[in-house]
Amino acid sequence: MDIQTFLESCVGQWFSQRSSYQFDTEKAESHKSELTVEWLDSDHSLLVSLCQQHRIDPSQAIGGQKVSWNSAADYGQKKQVGSATMIIIPDSNQTQTGKIIQSFQSQPSSQGSYSLGEDEALTLTLNVGDFSLEERIWFASPNLRLRTSLMKGQSGYSRSAFYSEIRRLPPEKVA
Repeated sequence: MDIQTFLESCVGQWFSQRSSYQFDTEKAESHKSELTVEWLDSDHSLLVSLCQQHRIDPSQAIGGQKVSWNSAADYGQKKQVGSATMIIIPDSNQTQTGKIIQSFQSQPSSQGSYSLGEDEALTLTLNVGDFSLEERIWFASPNLRLRTSLMKGQSGYSRSAFYSEIRRLPPEKVA
């Protein structure tokens, strides 16, 4: 599988369940979300703008994704709604690796890297401020996606999370 096929496989509506653990506060949380993953062509205005901000020629990007979410946290916690954009710029000699640009809501965008392994798992590495984030994404089946993420700060790991995501299929038409 190549990177574009992998990313296009992510497009759709997903029901996501997340279990996370905050190391500093020793707090565990669970969240349920509705995710919408959209494909952005290389000429999409959002993609072009992010590439220009990072002084990257937009024609080098194969495309990107916009992920929107609507989350319900543990009982009594505030609902979260938001979106993030990720742009993929493959290495010129090896498309299974490359750079990413990620924009998260109103925060400044940042750069990182990606690697699609022989096991067809995508690893994203991103530096955001004083933290580094590593996320690994793979498919257990075409409609079941799994993710893990680790966030590390200057004093060590601060958060870990596991996600299981089920694609919402359109209802079948009855003849």
